[in-house]
Amino acid sequence: MSRGDEMPYRREHLFIGGDWQKSSAPGAIRVISPFTETPVGEAPDTAECDVDAAVDAARHALTASPWAAWDAETRAAAIDRFADALERRAEQTALLVTAEMGMPISVSGAVEGPGPAQTLRYFAQLARTTPQEERRPAAHGSGTTVVRREPVGVVAVVVPWNFPQSLTMFKAAPALAAGCTVVVKPAPETVLDAFQLADAAQEAGLPDGVVNIVTGGRETGAYLVGHPGVDKVAFTGSTEAGRAIGEVCGRLLRPATLELGGKSAAIVLDDADLARAVRGLAWACLLNSGQTCYTSSRILAPRHRYAEVVDAVADLAASMRVGDPADPATRVGPLASARQRDRVESYIAAGQAAGARVVTGGARPSGFERGWFVEPTVFAGVDNSAAIAREEIFGPVLVVIPYDGIGQAVEIANDSPYGLAGTVWTSDEDKGLEIARRMRTGTVGVNFYNIDLGAPFGGVKASGLGRELGPEGLASYVDLKSVYLRR
Repeated sequence: MSRGDEMPYRREHLFIGGDWQKSSAPGAIRVISPFTETPVGEAPDTAECDVDAAVDAARHALTASPWAAWDAETRAAAIDRFADALERRAEQTALLVTAEMGMPISVSGAVEGPGPAQTLRYFAQLARTTPQEERRPAAHGSGTTVVRREPVGVVAVVVPWNFPQSLTMFKAAPALAAGCTVVVKPAPETVLDAFQLADAAQEAGLPDGVVNIVTGGRETGAYLVGHPGVDKVAFTGSTEAGRAIGEVCGRLLRPATLELGGKSAAIVLDDADLARAVRGLAWACLLNSGQTCYTSSRILAPRHRYAEVVDAVADLAASMRVGDPADPATRVGPLASARQRDRVESYIAAGQAAGARVVTGGARPSGFERGWFVEPTVFAGVDNSAAIAREEIFGPVLVVIPYDGIGQAVEIANDSPYGLAGTVWTSDEDKGLEIARRMRTGTVGVNFYNIDLGAPFGGVKASGLGRELGPEGLASYVDLKSVYLRR
């Protein structure tokens, strides 16, 4: 998509109960391109009665549709058909996500296009191999206990704008594999691509009400989270919003999986091959223009190599091409909204006011009359107590912090309110693994970072509660029932 082009994409109905239904809300949600600042398309807003209808449809699908009675193999086959239908839309979906929120097509084409189908297939296979029941001999005396895995019920899936398709499926795929039904509420900034899921669900022949799509902002999300017909909430977003959701779910005694913010550390050891490390840091630190929850935005460098690391990271940031997100050569696109750009710029200004040194970036790139761009920015001379080192910025802003000795590096990495991810860069993988064991965080990459569908993903401290992906992710969507048998 070249500058000045528009990509009109209009949806006029909500997807509820397996059908397209007119919204009861009077307004529409307009999505604005962060590159051209012109409309991409619009979708209907949602009234509370529409949310009621979606939750009712999901409840009905649990109790009265074939979904409730299907065995794991039949359900998995339906999920595989859903994956096939999404895969046929992968290219269009990737382009749509890029148009909506500015994700470089090199990322959306690899992640947002094929990723959801891959996640569905993983959990479909896991459903096939996970027994619904197991028999255990009584621990004391005679008898047997049958332990059953039963779907938790109706799941509210509330997702952000930064990886809208992938993060939706991190929740919906295990929920569906467990036999649950879902009501998906996308972010307003990326509301359009959510309807790709609806089209695919309909094409795949999923029973009516198994997947429902509603729209809206925070008010709609809050209403859905607190709805009496919802049995579990799965949310990715800010820690502030996660705390509010956690309070509601705690009061209602409703389980919640909360994947929240991060301020992850990349520990560069003194034996690191810096050229190799920098290539990996491009993905770990600046993916999606820094709008990634697991970003290693704090780079910890040994003091005797500090200047060398600062220069290498600055060269990396300066080399990343900024521009049209639909251009495959672009590595850094615009930020998702004007509000997000303002937030990032306020942190850059605060870092400079506190005495940190901008090594590269720090401004809006030249040559762009429109678009919510911020240059990839690297700060040096930063203490870990500074706001730019402690608070999640969610943009292309990195800080390089010196340390003396491995013990201090781990101490600095752990000195954060967050604990979602981290990386270690070293020529000795065993040493990297040993340091990873000492980091207080949910995930760590040694000499790279990537999320594995087969392993649990999530954080500790202010980075959230619970885990997504892997067998642990599937387990979070089942209730366990013990049936005692006397022999």
